Amino acid sequence: IMVGVAVCSSVSSIKALWETRIRRWKEEKGEEEELSLGVWEDRATLARLKQKLQTEDGRLVLRIEQEEWETLPGCLVQFSQVQEWQIHRTGLQKIPHFISSFQNLLVLDLSRNGVTEIPRQIGKLTRLRELLLSYNRVQFVPEELSSCESLERLELAMNRDLDHLPDQFRNLKKLQHLDLSMNDFTCLPDCVVALPVLEWLDMGGNRLQHLPEDIDRMEKLHTLWLQRNELEKLPDCISRMASLDTLVLSCNKLRDIPPLMEDMSNLRFVNFRDNPLTLDVTLPYDREMFGREFMQMYIHESRKRAYALSDDSSNHPSSVSSSAAAF
Repeated sequence: IMVGVAVCSSVSSIKALWETRIRRWKEEKGEEEELSLGVWEDRATLARLKQKLQTEDGRLVLRIEQEEWETLPGCLVQFSQVQEWQIHRTGLQKIPHFISSFQNLLVLDLSRNGVTEIPRQIGKLTRLRELLLSYNRVQFVPEELSSCESLERLELAMNRDLDHLPDQFRNLKKLQHLDLSMNDFTCLPDCVVALPVLEWLDMGGNRLQHLPEDIDRMEKLHTLWLQRNELEKLPDCISRMASLDTLVLSCNKLRDIPPLMEDMSNLRFVNFRDNPLTLDVTLPYDREMFGREFMQMYIHESRKRAYALSDDSSNHPSSVSSSAAAF
């Protein structure tokens, strides 16, 4: 009996061992097949991406338009020599962390996608000159962006909920062009006012209620878009912005124009249209309404009325003064 039990036990052990080996063999084979499939898919993706590479103006450009690419594959790092990304209307939701591998990148244009955040790895791109992320869903700008020391142009228009910039933003010493229009800013950030060489700024379509009293620190600024905000007055120091030649203030809540703006000799274009200005000033039909000539006429009319009120006050003393004199 003992011999029979031993034989049965031995057979069971051999069977179990054999089944284990077969299972392992199948698992290994499955992994190999998956690996082979993954390699094949990577090769297919690389081949597809390679077709998107173009040389434009001496730069190697990755251009993808109106195709579904919600995420970018890791195999893209094999094209790390690319100098410009032009990826639009693809539904892209995330800038990959491996973006830091693209050390030669000069332009990163991902406008009109669904990008929700800027990764901190963006700060590794010290040669980047242009970052264009308008018409996305970015809600937060990381302080690491300030490490992009070569950045000259930044566009973040129409991201809706964006309402804050990190204080380190002021370290972008070469930034000349900044578009923050159609977002949710309630004030002009001090880190923007402090940008040393900023020349062009669009803050239109936000919820700005006032301008900083030291806005004249922006010595290089020549174009300022402030349309469609909630501004009720302008600071007098705006008249000291010597480089400003274009100022758009349409669709605000302005009730007056600072008289000192009359001396802004470099201001070539200004627009006060659709503001509840106190004085009703009209120009001849062949003149542009609400422009520079309108501004000068408004300030002139405002001064005339102020003088008239002053003269009227001096010619007609108050009733209290009159009574006192009679007494």
